[in-house]
Amino acid sequence: MNDHRLILVTGATGYVGGQLIPSLLDQGYAVRVLVRDPARLKDLAWSSRVQVYVGDMLQPDTLAPALSGVDSAYYLVHSMTAGADFVERDVAAARNFGQAARTAGVKQVIYLGGLGSDNATLSEHLRSRQETGQALRESGICLTEFRAAIVVGSGSISFEMIRYLTERIPIMICPRWVRTRVQPIAIEDVVSYLVASLREPRSADQTIEIGGADVLTYGELMKGYARVRGLRRLLLHVPVLTPRLSSYWVHWVTPISAPYARPLIEGLRSEVVVTEREAGELFPEIEPLCYQDAVARTLSQLDPEYCVGTGGSTQDASSPTVRSKSHSGLILEVRQRQVHSQPTAVYKAITELGGPNGWPCDMAWRLRAAIDRIIGGIGMRRGGPREDNLKLGDTVDFFRVVKIEPDRMIRLKAEMKLPGDGWLQFEIRPVCEDLTSLVQTVFFAPKGLLGLIYWHILWPIHKLIFRRMINELAESAEHA
Repeated sequence: MNDHRLILVTGATGYVGGQLIPSLLDQGYAVRVLVRDPARLKDLAWSSRVQVYVGDMLQPDTLAPALSGVDSAYYLVHSMTAGADFVERDVAAARNFGQAARTAGVKQVIYLGGLGSDNATLSEHLRSRQETGQALRESGICLTEFRAAIVVGSGSISFEMIRYLTERIPIMICPRWVRTRVQPIAIEDVVSYLVASLREPRSADQTIEIGGADVLTYGELMKGYARVRGLRRLLLHVPVLTPRLSSYWVHWVTPISAPYARPLIEGLRSEVVVTEREAGELFPEIEPLCYQDAVARTLSQLDPEYCVGTGGSTQDASSPTVRSKSHSGLILEVRQRQVHSQPTAVYKAITELGGPNGWPCDMAWRLRAAIDRIIGGIGMRRGGPREDNLKLGDTVDFFRVVKIEPDRMIRLKAEMKLPGDGWLQFEIRPVCEDLTSLVQTVFFAPKGLLGLIYWHILWPIHKLIFRRMINELAESAEHA
């Protein structure tokens, strides 16, 4: 029982915070979040179930309202992308929050920091994680500090670096840091420890090291990922390639920005493994996953269902706005257009795609289907007029309906042969009377380097086809 305790979560728009909050809500806790930009919460499924307060850790006067009446608080913020002074900013923010929490009478603050021996020569990133914990503790609050290494899960920056390097580089030139040992932990286990500490009074004023079932080198992490993904990867070890040069390399071959890449790579020189056993003694009910199982769970979420916030606002224009981005192993191309018609008319236009009606740029689709047939795929399953409304599980030529909400959304999964997995999704959002926002999203999960090459080679054709598709859907709905 949680006695309806009020829990504050900072860093709610970050990866761990975004995974923690649904678990707290499901267990009956009242949750309040402290964010700088509440607009970043609007696409999250749980946003309507939490209290939202606006504040900034570097502006102490904004913290007191959010901490008022709070029983326990999670501190999950960092300033790694803030520039060269991120260590000082992290410490200053932690001091501000700790003092405000003590003044507000918060009973417990729970902090997730980084593994690493206090006596080792740590990178700036790892040192800042530990100095942040010390700054919180010096404020006089009751602190539970968890320390973890790489968190395995879609959206974890450290794991995404492993993912993209393994996916995109068949033969990797590896510096010495790939031999450094690390103890990765699944995001599910991290959340379990964070939530369990609310119910375990012995965790108060403790520093608790947490890790998964395996201790591996970074090279073994990449090989383990490749094994689960069904890829073959060769690692060639070289004595050169410093962490600084490696960070440029990571920035060049992955979507990870340089401000994230450099401090992460610098931290790879330090061994980060669990040396103390308090976690097993305090939380014996938690049995951490092995790395292979954690990767398998993560890859099972390589699906649009786990990718939120694909749409957005657009201007009232006749031509669609376009956005492209990478998100947790997926490549997205989002087109959005306002349609001067009602949602039912837009939905009807979408359901009439394919079959005897064909597709926009139909000859291009027929050519792709013919190629698919030649290489052993299903080709074009074009039939006669549909007798019933489109429903879950129906086939639409070379697609299958995997999710459908009448007058709101349709998601189709491609069943043609691809070096990866692809989806085509349509979202229908009412704006006002006789004005509807149509969001068309292409999702692609490339498998290995071949999948990435395939996407970029076909991108000019996709650009033409999908731009014409959303325009023709809009025109059809408006004419109806």
